[in-house]
Amino acid sequence: MALKATVYKVQLQIADMDRHYYADHSLTLAQHPSENNERMMVRLLAFALNASNTLQFTKGLSSESDEAELWDLALDGTVNLWVEFGQADEKWLKKACSRAKQVHLYCYGGRVVPIWWQANQSALSRYQQLSIWDISEQSVQQMATLVQRSMNLQCNISEGQIWLSDDSQSVLIEPVLLKAASR
Repeated sequence: MALKATVYKVQLQIADMDRHYYADHSLTLAQHPSENNERMMVRLLAFALNASNTLQFTKGLSSESDEAELWDLALDGTVNLWVEFGQADEKWLKKACSRAKQVHLYCYGGRVVPIWWQANQSALSRYQQLSIWDISEQSVQQMATLVQRSMNLQCNISEGQIWLSDDSQSVLIEPVLLKAASR
């Protein structure tokens, strides 16, 4: 018998001073049995950093499809933004870059990220629409402490600093930009 995803309800208030985006989002996050709390919170962080009325989570880990885990689709089906997580394979990022106007990769995993980046930097530098960030291991672990089945979170973004808070604690996240899109 297959294990089922765990469902989390999130009320997310976003105040992004960098993009002048201010909105409340009611989200349902499905956590695949193989996904840990840290990864799920990186997905939620990526949603907050790229939030729009058309940004949506897909089936992600629970499917074998050729779609992003998080993406922003235009009304005509064009992929405006494709978001990936972890230390993605260069072939997968190439596919994403061929299908989307922008591709964002949010790396996490502590000491493995610099090793992955050193091995892939030259190959990934040719993808003009690709941006890559490293989320520190400490930030990811602290975000995981916010996890509850029902979450009320506030996300304040200003000058590259992100404060993710619930009623009892706040977490400071400062992603490091490894590669900026060149277009």
